[in-house]
Amino acid sequence: MRIVQSSTIHSPAPNTLRGLHYQREPHAETKLVRCTRGAIFLVMVDLRPDSVTRNDWLGAELSAENGRLAYVPTGFAQGYQTLDGDSEVHYSMSHPYVPESARGVRWDDPALGIEWPPATHRMISGRDRAWPYLGG
Repeated sequence: MRIVQSSTIHSPAPNTLRGLHYQREPHAETKLVRCTRGAIFLVMVDLRPDSVTRNDWLGAELSAENGRLAYVPTGFAQGYQTLDGDSEVHYSMSHPYVPESARGVRWDDPALGIEWPPATHRMISGRDRAWPYLGG
């Protein structure tokens, strides 16, 4: 993977949910994701049209303590929920950010059935609340 852009996102509050994000072709990207401070629950969703695992998801805890690095392939949406306050996530991407190609899927889409960590209140941006469900 050739890295052409890196970004760092800081979330001061626990239970901040970001995602599920991806870029459409021809600007699709592969990502490497690492939590450099605090802890997150990372989710990847397979959106590849011809994949036998289409709409399946995988979740993993990434933290500064466990040092895990996640590889998010092209064709997958990705998001996370912070498990600690003051969490920081570092991304390395194979394609630069192209705003007009940015897309997303609702974090709570029933077609995906993602089992997010329990939270009485999640902080979610208006943009992430507005992503469509897979069915439209």
